[in-house]
Amino acid sequence: MDKNRYELGLYEKAMPNNLTWKEKLELTRESGFDYLEMSVDESDEKLARLDWTQEERDHIKETMIETGVPIRSMCLSGHRKYPLGSREETIRNRSLEIMEKAIDLAYDLGIRIIQLAGYDVYYEAGDETTRKLFEENLKACVETAARKGVVLGFETMETPFMDTVEKAMEYVNKIDNAYLGIYPDIGNLKNASLLYGTSVNEDLKKGKGHLFAAHLKETVPGKYREIPFGTGHTEFKENIRCLYEMGVYRFVGEFWYTGDPNWKEDLCFASRFLRDKLDQ
Repeated sequence: MDKNRYELGLYEKAMPNNLTWKEKLELTRESGFDYLEMSVDESDEKLARLDWTQEERDHIKETMIETGVPIRSMCLSGHRKYPLGSREETIRNRSLEIMEKAIDLAYDLGIRIIQLAGYDVYYEAGDETTRKLFEENLKACVETAARKGVVLGFETMETPFMDTVEKAMEYVNKIDNAYLGIYPDIGNLKNASLLYGTSVNEDLKKGKGHLFAAHLKETVPGKYREIPFGTGHTEFKENIRCLYEMGVYRFVGEFWYTGDPNWKEDLCFASRFLRDKLDQ
């Protein structure tokens, strides 16, 4: 397949955190990726991005123009610490504030998709109450996103609450809004398929018409992070073919900078590895 028929993004955390935005965007292009996916995780440093001034936002936009490399998606995992389904009202209020600010930032920067972490709660036990609160607050978040024209897509996670597309579709169907869909992680889905004795592709097909993009990540049984590409069991070619058939053409290579001195070579290897699978 012609590579121009898909877009391949780079996960921001694949690079050292101390780089400037210009350096990150230039490395994105030089290593063979089309765009950058911004991370807004639960750290105070990353959450502070949601309060960037207009001047700081304009600087990011100018840097995108200067380098010719856009930031077109956001991985929003800050809700791990401040979940939408928390029993504590102060935490729920903070979660809604994070979501509103993330949507505003995406709107300002031209980010098309925000990937949501599929957790009702993370650091506490979930139950019917947390699931109900999650659904109520999710509805409010989607309405805000719809006003700004930014789509929200659930990541399929490593916990039982939302580790499959089928489970994510329960909430997509409940909210029933075009601005809420699924942004699956095929590495996580592979591990879930072992737990449930299912097929990743059959699970993906349950989200047909609601899949916005996909994370391409390597995993091994029981492990979800920092597995080098080509050393795990993710079925890249089979899953990508299935995603193409459902009209998905946006992908992000998800991997992490771990302090390896050869990290720039790792970026280039990841690009070559994933494009080989995408082209096949």
